[in-house]
Amino acid sequence: MRFSVIIPVFNRPDELRELLVSLTKQTDQNFEVLVIEDGSTNKADRVVAQFSNQLDIRYFIKENSGQGFTRNYGFERATGDYFVIFDSDALVPPHYFSVVNQQLEDGWLDAYGGPDAAHPDFTAIQKAISYSMTSPFTTGGIRGSKKNLGGTYHPRSFNMGLSRTVWETIGGYKLSRMGEDIEFAIRIIDNGFRTGLITNAFIYHKRRTNFGQFFRQLRFFGRARINISRYYSAELKLVHAIPAAFTLFAFSVPVWALISPVLFGIAVGILALISLLIFIDATRKEKSLKVGLLSVIAAFVQLTGYGLGFLSEGWKRLKEPKGFRETGATIEYPS
Repeated sequence: MRFSVIIPVFNRPDELRELLVSLTKQTDQNFEVLVIEDGSTNKADRVVAQFSNQLDIRYFIKENSGQGFTRNYGFERATGDYFVIFDSDALVPPHYFSVVNQQLEDGWLDAYGGPDAAHPDFTAIQKAISYSMTSPFTTGGIRGSKKNLGGTYHPRSFNMGLSRTVWETIGGYKLSRMGEDIEFAIRIIDNGFRTGLITNAFIYHKRRTNFGQFFRQLRFFGRARINISRYYSAELKLVHAIPAAFTLFAFSVPVWALISPVLFGIAVGILALISLLIFIDATRKEKSLKVGLLSVIAAFVQLTGYGLGFLSEGWKRLKEPKGFRETGATIEYPS
């Protein structure tokens, strides 16, 4: 199986360098790499040039159009049998392509997704953010489960593969931002293709390096979930509103102090219990009290960021005329 690795890049030359280094260490080297610069001002051309003798790599520069359309740009120029998509802030373990090859031989998947994990060298904040994004206490655990909501696995584009046949059949991404990977996965499944999670095809996902960036990213994710409902109303489920409900509850706690000391005590107790559960679980998994404490902050940032994005875009959705659709292409990357 010949793979084509598609990597959209937007102002991330340093992160891209680390990703390319990890690709040079793959035990299975039967792949090409396509790096597509999506209108960056801080270009990665010199970084890519450093790997010209180590990888089968090509570099493209295009006007900014967002991640979805940039991946399509890569699909159009790929020569492999199977396309693999990575975010540019990923690190890929050496066994990755060997694992995927073996899975495709043992049980074919037209499209797959893989989990993300925290690298041992990540900072404490990065580990906390990674924990939050994969924890069942924040609904993040859904991303790495055998089945997503609805019973069928929906791959996510930070670590995803699809056959050339899938691309030729459904034509790639129709949205470029605001939930483009969710929409793409829905269409793959609706066209009868087989999808699944390859548990051992994990990556180390660096994500954001501080809580301010993380909050803005998650607020964007909350908006994206509402945007998907403009195209697939059935994809908006009650569980997606949990972060919004948590946000409203957390922000209402000071009000309870004015209404009833008893209710205020109960509300504070609930938040304290949630914090304790997250702290214990994160400390156990990461074997670090510091990461455990930071994970509590990360979880609250994730839930409120997503919740506020969900609520703000949901309010816009309620005010829209019937049949209105917003294209993801007009939305800027979260900074």
